[in-house]
Amino acid sequence: MTKAPARDRVRVSDNGSIVVPRLRAGWEPLAKQALVTVLITAAAAASSALPAWLLVSDVTSMWAGVLLAVLLLLVTATMTRWTQLTRLEIVVPLADFVAVGLLRFGTGQSRSVFLGIIVLPLIWIAAGRGRWRVGVPLIATCVTLLMPLALAPGNPLPVSELVRLLVTVTVFGAAAAVVNELSRRSLLQLTASQRSHQLAEDEITQGALVQQSLQPLDGSALPPAVHVAGACVPARTVGGDFYDWYPTPDGGTALILGDVMGKGVGAGMIATAVRTVIRSNLHIPDPAAAFQSTSIGLSTGNMTMLSAQFTTCFHARISANGTLRWVDAGHGLTLLRRHTGGSEFLRSKHLPLGVGADWMSTETELLTGDSIVSVSDGVLDLFGDDPASIDRYQAFINDRDDINTIVADIAALATDGDRLDDVTIVAATWGAPHARG
Repeated sequence: MTKAPARDRVRVSDNGSIVVPRLRAGWEPLAKQALVTVLITAAAAASSALPAWLLVSDVTSMWAGVLLAVLLLLVTATMTRWTQLTRLEIVVPLADFVAVGLLRFGTGQSRSVFLGIIVLPLIWIAAGRGRWRVGVPLIATCVTLLMPLALAPGNPLPVSELVRLLVTVTVFGAAAAVVNELSRRSLLQLTASQRSHQLAEDEITQGALVQQSLQPLDGSALPPAVHVAGACVPARTVGGDFYDWYPTPDGGTALILGDVMGKGVGAGMIATAVRTVIRSNLHIPDPAAAFQSTSIGLSTGNMTMLSAQFTTCFHARISANGTLRWVDAGHGLTLLRRHTGGSEFLRSKHLPLGVGADWMSTETELLTGDSIVSVSDGVLDLFGDDPASIDRYQAFINDRDDINTIVADIAALATDGDRLDDVTIVAATWGAPHARG
């Protein structure tokens, strides 16, 4: 027989949503039967302890009802271990009607105050799928009320008991019908919700595949004097960070890293649009012109939406002779690491894309073995949440021998723990692909 696996825990999905597991097959019947058993046992115990207030008409029948309820509890406990037994779950609430009937017969018959307990197995059955679940508990209710005919055949039922039977069946029948209809509607809504959720997950997965396909695979198409490395570890399935590199018509190399404020599909769509517009300007040697074109493209859209998801971005061109021409749109997280040791941040006062309207590029001469390392702000989170994190990050970069090691170590830090933000890094070395001499 198949053993039930351990119960799931509450978790967060890749797209950020909270997933709360339902009780596994076997545990749900156990919870329901535990309540029925507790009430029946408590009723018998109270009747035995308070005979002056609660009538006991047949001790044997009363405790037989308790015994049956306990046995049914053991059956449902077994279901938690062998899930194949849950196919017989319907037998448990049906037997509960008998247990309540025994309790009722033993605690005053028509004067028993414990008849209402049969509402629990009635709802248990009626809450399932199928209209037959309305009729079955009604028949079981009749069995409960007519049990005195089987347990005391010499005592005919009084007219009042027949009236009680008619009223009880009518009321409980209406309750079963309502519960069954509400359950049916809930199941339909749940099915529709699950279908919508699955479609959304499929779309997010497709978005992630598209985003991943836009990331550069390697630097084989670049000039041999330039060595590149990069990685992106999104906080969700689709992230708002992006990086890119590509050869330029003048024999140089273009390098991009962008960080859209926010996470998820919306940020990913804007990241894709920004990357595409910047890359479309590869024939223009000035990287600032790419930002001007991107700003014009963004301004044609919904300004309220775009201003809420601005993009910080670093864009550089490395010429064939090692001249670095760069522009920074509110990013400020790019290091120029000198081959001779040490590093410095490439700073600017320009505003991010979607906020600013004017950018100018800056020229810096690279020496053989010098590297450019640009990261998203999610990388700083890996080094603490205090102002000194940027110093620890810079020291981390300075201690590594080459950009391959830098990128690999940053990616390892990102995948080792939980991330609240996307982690992205792109790096390029000019003139000395592998190591700092």
